[in-house]
Amino acid sequence: MALVKHTAPFSKFEWMIAWRYIRAKRAEGGVSVMTWISLIGVTLAVFALIATLAVRSGFRAEFIDTIVGANAHVSVVQPRDVIAEYEDMADRIMTIDGVASVAPLIRGQSMAEGSTGRLALADIYGIRLEDLKASDAIVQSERTIGNIDDLPNGIALGSALADNLGLTIGDRLVITTRAGTNSPAGRSLRRNAYDVVFIFSTGRYQIDQVRAYLPFDVAQLIFNRDGVVDELEVRLDDINQSEELKQPIANTAGPGLWAYSWQDRVGRFLRALTIEDNVMFIILSILVLVASMNIISGLIMLVKNKGRDVGILRTMGLTEGSILRIFFICGAGIGTIGTFFGVVLGCLFAIYIDQIFSLVNYVAGGGVWDPSIRGIYNVPAELHLSDVIKAMSLSLGLSWIITIFPARRAARMNPVEALRYE
Repeated sequence: MALVKHTAPFSKFEWMIAWRYIRAKRAEGGVSVMTWISLIGVTLAVFALIATLAVRSGFRAEFIDTIVGANAHVSVVQPRDVIAEYEDMADRIMTIDGVASVAPLIRGQSMAEGSTGRLALADIYGIRLEDLKASDAIVQSERTIGNIDDLPNGIALGSALADNLGLTIGDRLVITTRAGTNSPAGRSLRRNAYDVVFIFSTGRYQIDQVRAYLPFDVAQLIFNRDGVVDELEVRLDDINQSEELKQPIANTAGPGLWAYSWQDRVGRFLRALTIEDNVMFIILSILVLVASMNIISGLIMLVKNKGRDVGILRTMGLTEGSILRIFFICGAGIGTIGTFFGVVLGCLFAIYIDQIFSLVNYVAGGGVWDPSIRGIYNVPAELHLSDVIKAMSLSLGLSWIITIFPARRAARMNPVEALRYE
């Protein structure tokens, strides 16, 4: 009895036949045009998915960095009142593990007037110089102007606020507050003038257009906060511990004091971002699925055009498994190559996003990205390996799975029927 020799799966000849089918033109019974359409479709879909995931991660990281960098991780307040004996309270809070610093703050609102006569509302923060220098978002920005060490001699302004008032370093700023003496007509106005000594940019336009810093003792004077403060700004070693530590901080501060974290302020927005992220991933996953469906249509046409070849191969001794693997390689190969190019394009987009948008802005004549509307100064992108793996897995999984069905159809083709009319 003669022994039938079975070849190993995915043998060299299977790859050779699959490669020839992929390259074959329509005149030769191939579908090269459909191959290119499928390849480009998968590439663009994966590129869009990775680019969106990178920008999504960048927006979230930028939002948290700018909000947390310019504000307290945990704020301690006395509801509807000021805080007395704040130095002792700050010393007690500093004993808690995980607390990096505690800064007393004076807060108030005022009308700011520049030397050109422009007016704007300003949120005034009275803070000690060493505490302000501990704020990374204020001192580490590349868009700062002036010297922060000059704060005791003047006022520090957000970049957008300075632009709105037409001010720069050395200009005079007048602030008007309702913190004067009491009278039968109400509290009188108080006007004070200060030199602009430092202009900062936190990276978030909404903060930069209203925020201003005064020396702590000066703010105490103009807001009538002698010996008291409005709140304590607590910074932690790990911002993710804010929810865990806010109650111990409130308990340590004393009775009647409340503590709330940065997540309490922006928690709803973060939850909205999470929902938006999930919806965007689902929508773009559908886009990848649609692109992968082009592989099915192209493969079905290839199976139909190569019916005679399949019949000949089967009569030569190829098994159903070999035929299935040949057409699987055709479809999966297109999906794999398209995924590879999509990943490369997506990663390059995320890495060089600043240069890309600078070019777009230049070609469009400027004004493509308005920080007063967007809230931040540029388009952020943060490339994570997990996002790349997620996009690759989705694309490869869909393109490989859907390839199985037309490949099985080719494998189960009856060679007699395939050659009957040849």
